[in-house]
Amino acid sequence: MFHKLFLPTRMQAFCAVTLIATASMCATTAYAQTDWPNKVINYIVPYPAGGTTDILARLIAQKVGQALHTTIVVENRPGATGAIGSAFVARSAPDGYTLLGASTASHAINPALNPRLPYDAVKSFTPVALYGTIPSVLIVGPNSSYQNVRDLIAAAKRKPDAVSYASGGSGTILQMSAELLKEQQGVRMTHVPYKGDVPAIQDVMAGHVDFMFAPTAPILPHVKAGKLRALAVATAARVPSLPDVPTMAEAGVPNFEAEQWQGVFAPAGTPPAIVQRLNAEINRALQDPEVKAQLGKLGIKIVGGPPEKLTEIQKADIAKWSRVAKAANITLE
Repeated sequence: MFHKLFLPTRMQAFCAVTLIATASMCATTAYAQTDWPNKVINYIVPYPAGGTTDILARLIAQKVGQALHTTIVVENRPGATGAIGSAFVARSAPDGYTLLGASTASHAINPALNPRLPYDAVKSFTPVALYGTIPSVLIVGPNSSYQNVRDLIAAAKRKPDAVSYASGGSGTILQMSAELLKEQQGVRMTHVPYKGDVPAIQDVMAGHVDFMFAPTAPILPHVKAGKLRALAVATAARVPSLPDVPTMAEAGVPNFEAEQWQGVFAPAGTPPAIVQRLNAEINRALQDPEVKAQLGKLGIKIVGGPPEKLTEIQKADIAKWSRVAKAANITLE
């Protein structure tokens, strides 16, 4: 009789302790989730102030900070095409208090061109949200003899290396876009790198360089004023701000897309609950009328969506730009 009563009592005691421990763990987890954020969040921009990634970061930080009832401080850590700031975030604690404003350059082209980066562009980070994409436009000067993309490709085939193209610097998305065209069409052209997009655009406008791929925002006023001609957009569909400009596919170059993207990452291992909260608030901010208007001025097509959307576009771009870099023998080690 004694033993029959004793065994259930020990089992009951064990179960009670287990339930208490489980409840305590759940309470701790719930507290950790609801307690965040309780201090300033640092948003690292791996580029200089004033660029697209920086402007976007400050706009989103203000809206999301208000929603989270905290301050999000934007800090610029430029250098090595985004690698310095990215490496800093990769080494940061995965506690939801450090974010990274990333782009095609830092998280798709850099790993394609430099196998010795101080971070793994995929494994060192947790995707939070994809902001949107920036279409590229193939432009020529107003007096260019190239009336369409087919004219340009034909000239490159007739005289290898005679056709020149500008970019805002070696290893940029604008250079890689032209390298993609070279790879697809089997032609040779001469790259003329500049220190920034603006001087490159100016020299195309002046006729010193034959063409370039450029983001929509800085070239739009010049196209409308007749100072530049847009031959095609490197997107799957036409761009609303340039409705009369054909896509590359419509211009005779099928399966050609070269868009920049902007997004935000956190260090690898950041708690899923925090990532989901950030993602929800960022998606909400992207639909804010003020944000939508500002992004429109930057030439950004809003995408948004779950974190997986950012992973999808990043991995696809790493594969594409790695193939192009290998074909062109381009490295930035």
